[in-house]
Amino acid sequence: MKIQFLSKRVYTLFILGFFSLILFTGCNNDAIDNAPPDIIITKDIVPKISIQTNGATIVDEPKIDAQMSISIGDVINYEGAVGIEFRGASSQSFPKKSYGVETRDQNNNDLDVSLLGFPEEEDWILYGPYSDKSLMRNILVYDLARDIDMYASRSIFTELKINNKDQGVYIFMEKLKRDTQRINVSTLTLDQNSGEELTGGYILKIDKISGSNLGDGYNNFNSFSSSHSPPNASYDQKINFLYEYPDAEVITAQQKIYISSYIKDFENALASADFKDPNIGYSKYIDVPSFIDFFLLNEISNNVDGYRLSTYMHKDRSGKLKMGPVWDFNLALGNADYCGGGETNLWAYKFNERCSQDYWLIPFWWERLLQDPAFVSQLKNRWITLRNGPFSEDSIMSKIIGYHETLENAGAIDKNFNIWKILGVYLWPNKFVGNTYIDENNYLSNWVLDRLTWMDGALNTL
Repeated sequence: MKIQFLSKRVYTLFILGFFSLILFTGCNNDAIDNAPPDIIITKDIVPKISIQTNGATIVDEPKIDAQMSISIGDVINYEGAVGIEFRGASSQSFPKKSYGVETRDQNNNDLDVSLLGFPEEEDWILYGPYSDKSLMRNILVYDLARDIDMYASRSIFTELKINNKDQGVYIFMEKLKRDTQRINVSTLTLDQNSGEELTGGYILKIDKISGSNLGDGYNNFNSFSSSHSPPNASYDQKINFLYEYPDAEVITAQQKIYISSYIKDFENALASADFKDPNIGYSKYIDVPSFIDFFLLNEISNNVDGYRLSTYMHKDRSGKLKMGPVWDFNLALGNADYCGGGETNLWAYKFNERCSQDYWLIPFWWERLLQDPAFVSQLKNRWITLRNGPFSEDSIMSKIIGYHETLENAGAIDKNFNIWKILGVYLWPNKFVGNTYIDENNYLSNWVLDRLTWMDGALNTL
């Protein structure tokens, strides 16, 4: 099956004939308890966000004072004070910036609020898709993650104005952080340095230092290193685990020792001759289902950054290490022209074989896990289950079509590309350059269909 998007009239008839009518909310049900009810947003409405900085210039950091309003049609969802700053690493070089936003009270203190039906919090992101000219790669994968009962940042399409100037299509989303409604691990305080309390919760990240406030390089303050070299490393690359929660500025020495030792014990067990043993092998340390789902989401999207950058993991008190949440898929789903990122017939986890000179390589974990028949069996069974549900062609295409229809009916696509005249223009690292938005959407849709077909066969060979 190949997808060809046509004119608006023909396109709408196709949708009605092939799929049932979809109501897009951008926030799927996701197994997070006590979440507030979703705000229902029809296909003709994309929420609008307006930010006024009162003459101040937005910078990388710190956040500057501003006012923000959010409206859904004629209904005001929020009006109040915020702090705002640029966010991102390499993406800050793009003229279309992404922003970190912090909701505040009248006294400029952090304020937890519910925005667009999302659970109350203070930290938010306005992500501006730029090199991803489909506008939808991140939101698609996050929705898929929630469909399979993994937490992922709740996300919704919006249109943004800053100081009365249109900025085009943005995705309003949750910042990843420890919270009962986000990454739900136990609070770990400065005085919890022994016993069961010391066992969690922790959040670690494999990522670049740039775009953070952690300094210029990896060091004992902000991270610890794996004692196992990544496969196919061509020079002295290491896997570095950044302290995300508790962060580097507050984590205690005892907490550092505990979580670094836990990862070391897991890696040693995985590298050992007895790694398959259910009592003393790797499964003693990790939540296998979360590793499988993380693997499948990165592979279904052939995420060129997968496993090696923007890679989160967490460990709750008295629990095992879990992978996720997934994060940052703007270069996935066929949007990268390097290291096989645009291909549909290559394993993402074998990045090191293709790009051994890259500084950021993939840990040995994934190749080793796939040497265990029990892990592979669970992986195949999970794939079969998901292919009959959230990962079916119809399910994924309905999402892509739903996003397209939402943006088109709101006139948001034309507005975005009238502001950012990038259709038909190569932007790093585009694998494909379409002359129209329809071209970009066709490419994404057909790439996904080809990838699903390839994975059906490739998984059987593991």
